[in-house]
Amino acid sequence: MPIRSFTIRVPATSANIGPGFDVVGLSLSLHLTLTVTVGAHDSISPKITYSGEGADEVPLDAYKNLTTRVALYVLRCHNIAKFPVGLTIHCDNEIPFGRGLGSSGAAVIAGVILGSELGQLSLPVERLLDFALMVERHPDNVTAALVGGFVGSYLRELDGAATEAASVPLSEVLPEYPPDAGEEWGLNPPQPPLGIGHYVRFGWSESIKALAIIPRFELSTAKARGVLPLEYSRKDLVFNLQRLAVLTTALARNPPDPELIYEAMKDRVHQPYRKTLIPGLPEVTSNITPSTHPGLLGICLSGAGPTILALATGGYEAIANDAAAIFKTHGIEVDWKVLEIAGGSIVQRNP
Repeated sequence: MPIRSFTIRVPATSANIGPGFDVVGLSLSLHLTLTVTVGAHDSISPKITYSGEGADEVPLDAYKNLTTRVALYVLRCHNIAKFPVGLTIHCDNEIPFGRGLGSSGAAVIAGVILGSELGQLSLPVERLLDFALMVERHPDNVTAALVGGFVGSYLRELDGAATEAASVPLSEVLPEYPPDAGEEWGLNPPQPPLGIGHYVRFGWSESIKALAIIPRFELSTAKARGVLPLEYSRKDLVFNLQRLAVLTTALARNPPDPELIYEAMKDRVHQPYRKTLIPGLPEVTSNITPSTHPGLLGICLSGAGPTILALATGGYEAIANDAAAIFKTHGIEVDWKVLEIAGGSIVQRNP
């Protein structure tokens, strides 16, 4: 078999952006990069190496690693039972784990694209998204990671059969492989229905950058979702809907309006309930304002947190330092990065 190689690059993401809980996502200029070679050796077992964020905790077994498990799922849905012989994958990761910057969404998108490339399936973007949504059931992060930019997405209402297919437990989509699993184990996985998710890309002012203020502790999405209520008042839902309707247009305008955007990035659906998990969150989001920090447009929790996302046109260091000072009063150290809005996932096939 001739040797072939390619590179997959997937951006980090921030979800929610204030009022857009489970709806909007933003791609950011930190990346998960896979360098892949097929036919480089004679082993039937893939060889995986990893560098960067999370390098000391990511499984290097292809049947335990999230990205390669997703890739195998895509392959088996196309009647390709196993990885190609001589597969080597090096992952270089810039996205912190468990910080609200879409590390798991990036791993899932990398896996879906990896499966398409290994099987030479040429899956269109819409079908790649279907596979991603069978694994990651919330569309905001995976959609932004796949297509890039500032995007809104939703899950389509499906008919009965498709709803049942899309609701298959994750344990059946990505089964845990036992130590004695052979090549025939886990075949015939559930196929994703067509058109699970749909999205639209919003405009974005080129003057706006994203300042990520990253506390030095992890917060699992499951724990952050666990504190949310099952029901909301009409008043709180209307509050969020009003601001989301304004925000998606306001962030595209030049010059951006700080007063408009700051108010439009407020939220009553998830941030108030997560403040107990992130000491300092209420003070940061209320004390750092456009009037106290020129250049700031709006500030919110990034995804499930604990990262704080500040959208700004300048004054990044002052915003970051003052946020860091607030967190420090709670005994929490932070790192910060000024990020660009990134393009979507790309594949570079090497000659």
